[in-house]
Amino acid sequence: MDQAELVRQIDDALAAHNAMKRTLIFAINLNELDKSPAELGRDDHCAFGRWLLGHSIDAEMKTHKPYQVIKRLHAEFHQTAEQVARLATAGRRDEAFALLDGDYRKKSDTLSRALNKWRAEQGNQAIADAHIGAGARRG
Repeated sequence: MDQAELVRQIDDALAAHNAMKRTLIFAINLNELDKSPAELGRDDHCAFGRWLLGHSIDAEMKTHKPYQVIKRLHAEFHQTAEQVARLATAGRRDEAFALLDGDYRKKSDTLSRALNKWRAEQGNQAIADAHIGAGARRG
C-alpha cells in the first residue's frame, strides 16, 4: 500500500468525521437529517469506511493492530452517531445533545487520536524506508 495514499485517506477521514458533528447538531436543532440514522450508523457508507473495508488495503495490513483498532473505533463512532441521530429525529433534543457531548465526543476523540497516531506511524515508516533505500543505493 502506498503510504501517501494512506495518509491522504486518514486526513480525509478526520475532516469528514469532524463534519459529522455539524450534521448531528443541525439534526438536533432542526429535527431532520439528509440521511437516515441507520445510514449514519453504517461504517461502510462513508468514503473512509468504503476505503477501510474495501480492497485498497492489502490483506497483510488488515492483520496489523493499528488497522484492527481503527476499524473497531470507526464502527463504534458510527454506531454512536446513529444513536444521536435517532434521538434527534425523535425530537429528544436534550438527550441527543447529552449523548453528543458525552459518548459521541469520547468516541470521536478516541478515533481522531488513533487516526493521527496511524498517520504518524506511516510517516515515520516512509522516512525509515527512504533512509534504508538511500543506504542501499550508497552501499
